[in-house]
Amino acid sequence: MKYLWAPWRMAYILDYKQKGCIFCKKPKEKKDKENLILYRGQYACVMMNRFPYNNGHLMVFPKRHCPDFEELTDKEFKEIFSLIKTSIRVLKDQLRPHGFNIGMNIGKVGGAGFDKHVHFHIVPRWMGDTNFMPIIGDTKIIPEYLETTYLKIYSVFKEYLNCKNRKRGGD
Repeated sequence: MKYLWAPWRMAYILDYKQKGCIFCKKPKEKKDKENLILYRGQYACVMMNRFPYNNGHLMVFPKRHCPDFEELTDKEFKEIFSLIKTSIRVLKDQLRPHGFNIGMNIGKVGGAGFDKHVHFHIVPRWMGDTNFMPIIGDTKIIPEYLETTYLKIYSVFKEYLNCKNRKRGGD
């Protein structure tokens, strides 16, 4: 048998599971790099997933605590989907994935790890990124440190959004 050493996974396994909503708590801490927050809009934010399915796994969520999709305001809905579109462009530019999984899990039985705050997942996909490891070894291989991926896409995110705002007249 061969062994794959992934000592960084122990941080997740042993990590103290904080009570409360990460989508409300993390933005209030004002530690964007540490909390992997890429962008704060007027109504929504973009944050990297600390325990990603793949490199560049992002989450887009409303700033306001909102447990149900149907409760999103029109402004929140519009900004969330605009940020999903921008996220895809940034990830295509910086990570060059072959495709994406984009969606949301609603409710605990729907697979939501945080079921009390609406959020969308954007998971970049590459040909061959799935193999036997998750099935046999219950291990997912992430080939790049989160901080490295964060730095790659952070400045590009700002660039894309600044260009977009200049084209629209900065609204």
